[in-house]
Amino acid sequence: MVSGADIFMDTPATGRWRIKLADEEWEFEAIHRLNYRTFVEEIPQHHANADKRLVDRFHAENTYIIALDGRRLIGMLAVRGKRPFSLDDKVANLDQYLPPDSCPVEVRLLSVIPAARKSVLFTELFQYASRYCLAEGYDIAVISGTTRQLKLYRHLGFVPFGSLVGTETAAYQPMSLTLEAYRQSMQKSVALRQDTNTSPATDNELNFLPGPVWIAPEIRHAFAAPCISHRSQSFVNLMAQVQNDLCCLTHAEHVQILLGSGTLANEVIAAQLSLLQKPGLILANGEFGERLIVNARRAQLNYAALQSPWGTPFEMDSIAQAMAKLLPGSWVWMVHHETSTGMLNPLDAVKDLCAQSGLHLCLDCISSLGAMALDLHGVYLASGVSGKGLGAYPGLSMVFHRDHVQAQAERLPAYLDLGDWVAHGSIPFTHSSNLLNALALALKSASLERMASIRANMSWLRAALENSGFPVLVVPKDAGPAVLTLAMKAPGMAQALGEALDFRGYWLNYRSAYLSERNWIQIALFSNPPQKYLEKLVRVLDKVVAKK
Repeated sequence: MVSGADIFMDTPATGRWRIKLADEEWEFEAIHRLNYRTFVEEIPQHHANADKRLVDRFHAENTYIIALDGRRLIGMLAVRGKRPFSLDDKVANLDQYLPPDSCPVEVRLLSVIPAARKSVLFTELFQYASRYCLAEGYDIAVISGTTRQLKLYRHLGFVPFGSLVGTETAAYQPMSLTLEAYRQSMQKSVALRQDTNTSPATDNELNFLPGPVWIAPEIRHAFAAPCISHRSQSFVNLMAQVQNDLCCLTHAEHVQILLGSGTLANEVIAAQLSLLQKPGLILANGEFGERLIVNARRAQLNYAALQSPWGTPFEMDSIAQAMAKLLPGSWVWMVHHETSTGMLNPLDAVKDLCAQSGLHLCLDCISSLGAMALDLHGVYLASGVSGKGLGAYPGLSMVFHRDHVQAQAERLPAYLDLGDWVAHGSIPFTHSSNLLNALALALKSASLERMASIRANMSWLRAALENSGFPVLVVPKDAGPAVLTLAMKAPGMAQALGEALDFRGYWLNYRSAYLSERNWIQIALFSNPPQKYLEKLVRVLDKVVAKK
């Protein structure tokens, strides 16, 4: 058991405190003792007892936000969304003071030890609690504010309602804080505004972006290992291991790991296709198919483009007819999982057509690699990245290749020469051991079970959103497992919805130009978030759309 002396030494806080949700037994014991000290000894609200601990009557239902200075509890507050609130017992017809259809949460048991009261600790506790409540979908907070701190509560945006409650020695003012009032407080307070805007994306478990994705703690740890020389034998060995793991994952014959984005990988593929000196066919039904056309044009390739409206499947007869115009040894280039729409294009069917016609199939697998089972056996060239479905950091890309490739020093720039990467074991230039370490560890989690989980979660999410009336762009039979696009109807709705979710801590993709032009917003599951986060997302989406 933790003693009161251990918890409450009245020495100044170091300023290096940590704020978190309480989840350990010793933390709860410390909460009971701070509760006693504050609401028995300091504010005479409850009777004294020999144990000097006070267990709140709603303890089992409370979520506690606490501040720790080492193993010393220096501040806390509790939030609880289950009715009846403690204020329901004190204020007759509490709902008359709440907006219709609101989702309220009660904030209670706010306490900071005396030695930390002249610091920014209270503000930081409040900021953490605000983010938590917003992410849970609450849109108004109610409190019984001690009359000793009314000025502070008003500064944060709280508005009093009703009459004082409590006793003469422990008087409290019922108060509420709406989402709109909190927004206004943020605009006035530099500290609140900066805190909301500075959280790193990779730390946010409510990150539903297609990239950068949420990074698991163990992968962050691997990335933070001391960097080593790309010329060392240990780096060479690590590179060979990662190449082998990628080939095993995809059934590819060979892979080169490049230091750069997926655009680099596709530029390398375009450069390689230029060596064939034969015409090709590009299939495009989304933003990234269109970008393949740009890659081909920049590389001065001879090609035809078969374009389908975004979010609609290709007609296989049309593909077959277009392929029939190509000579054997020509090429076909297609995006597998089209990130811009969520469409999954028919890899097996196109692969079969290419085999029948003697054509080289090239793929952009940037959004399918790691998110679903992928068979690249027989595929001429394919691109992938370290982020997205593999769950590592952005910065590495891959070119998978079927054949052994020779360097073309006289024909291609060195950085775009796939054969030069082959000749040097994927290490022709300076490489990053940090990125490679992270990728190596991420590949250990790239299992069929993880991919099945992504697919199952996407199926659940799609059903939940459709049941709520959200317009999903791609029909289920054509949809990929990792990206879902909502085609909003009301003008400007995607932008408004995205910004409202940003404010609540949910990060969706809506800022890309190709999305904002079409009033679309996207949810990506590359990091395989647990279903409880999807349930919260759907609940918050429903509330935000209802308000909009």
